[in-house]
Amino acid sequence: MIRTKYIAGNWKMHLTKRRASTLARDIVAAADSSDSAVKVAVFPTFVHLDHVRRNIRNSNVVLGAQNCYGKKEGAFTGEISPYMLRDMGVQVVMLGHSERRHIFGETDKMIFEKVKIALRAKIDVMLCVGETLEERQAGQTFEVLVRQLKVLKAVKPTQSSRITIAYEPVWAIGTGETATPQIAQEAHAECRRLVGKVLGDDAAQHIQILYGGSMKGSNAAELLSQPDVDGGLVGGASLTGDDFSPIINAARALS
Repeated sequence: MIRTKYIAGNWKMHLTKRRASTLARDIVAAADSSDSAVKVAVFPTFVHLDHVRRNIRNSNVVLGAQNCYGKKEGAFTGEISPYMLRDMGVQVVMLGHSERRHIFGETDKMIFEKVKIALRAKIDVMLCVGETLEERQAGQTFEVLVRQLKVLKAVKPTQSSRITIAYEPVWAIGTGETATPQIAQEAHAECRRLVGKVLGDDAAQHIQILYGGSMKGSNAAELLSQPDVDGGLVGGASLTGDDFSPIINAARALS
């Protein structure tokens, strides 16, 4: 199964309005709007969504949001509905990121509700899964993936084409540590097997599974060459065009 490579930049809580707009333009230039061999998405902060949207207009770069709340509307001060995100031009929302789980205490039940409402709002979902260092050292990686991927029960069979999985070993996020290509492939293959158990084998073969754990220009090609690694969810290396462009180029060379 040949799946389109998918490179996504998670800007987290970084950048000013001006720098976000400049970076968006740099990524459009790097992605080359006429080139459909690689799918490219950016996930700016909520307050920069509109500025970024304007700067990627008329390109193939996808606008993503870093989170949403699990309700359509209501008395939830400080939260953002997926319907509001759709109104802002957002096409995909990232859910279950390890920082949301481990810093803000989001549970699998909360993420289940978010996945369900986001799909109902006609927004694609990038579901993040992955183990901590303690869980890996205890040999619990696959157990963690089983638990976290049960969230996919919120997905109807007709919605599976709107799901992307991002495997992010928590021990490799922002630490400079990177899973070896072999470790990444092993975890991605298990994710694909588990997706098949929930959504069926056909969906499992079509769903893109991205690696998120200190991917950069120097290791992107080796990671992306693994059969079940369909792209990258990039953090620190997505904050400048000079760092992000080589990752896009590595994906393009393998497409």
